[in-house]
Amino acid sequence: MPSASLPVLEVDLGPGVRAFFTTREGGVSAGEHAALNLGLAVEDEPRRVLANHDLLARELGVPVAFGRQVHGADVLHVTGPPSPGSPTVGTGDGLVTTTADLGLGVVVADCVPVLLADAARGVVAIAHAGRAGLVAGVVPRVLARMRALGAVQIAAVVGPSICGDCYEVPAPLRDEVDHAVPGTASTTSWGTPALDLPAGVLGQLREHGVEAVEHVAACTFTDERFYSHRRFGADGTRRGRFAGVVRLT
Repeated sequence: MPSASLPVLEVDLGPGVRAFFTTREGGVSAGEHAALNLGLAVEDEPRRVLANHDLLARELGVPVAFGRQVHGADVLHVTGPPSPGSPTVGTGDGLVTTTADLGLGVVVADCVPVLLADAARGVVAIAHAGRAGLVAGVVPRVLARMRALGAVQIAAVVGPSICGDCYEVPAPLRDEVDHAVPGTASTTSWGTPALDLPAGVLGQLREHGVEAVEHVAACTFTDERFYSHRRFGADGTRRGRFAGVVRLT
């Protein structure tokens, strides 16, 4: 059985906030999903995934709300926990809250997870920034919603994701995304067109006035601590999701 304390990567978003990223370790999923799979949209047993969510909530100390992520830019203001038996609170790739007894989570397996907080004003948020969501503007929309709730000095942590050396895409797609989000064009380590999604997120955060930014520069494609859709999905299967979570304390 997994221990009561999950092995997590703690990050600093200021006093009064706890935030971390999970890894593949510490859960109850088996086989290709082992072990802490937090994604319900994969071919894992739902009871095991929900048990993993219970472990996550126990580690964070409060229920954790997730959005139904669709690679868009909708942002939900979350005021209460999800219903029993389901961790999702609606469709949205951004979540924001001012509620202290609630955590917010984002699940990923190559996309960019972003955790945000204004600890002094009591506002926390997450963003799920995949390629489509980055272009659609999910990060600026989350920042705007936070500021509408009173946030002023926002800090952000950009979490583990596939890097610009590994995210191979067709050249026309690279050029299209770079036109929409300058600075995302890249080249793989083997010399083919690529996208650097973390660079795009970091650029948008700077452009929209976020100065306190930390980047956990671990590449999910090469770092086996994390689930990776591209690394594990070469045969067409989908093998798990890890999470970033944040809460007010």
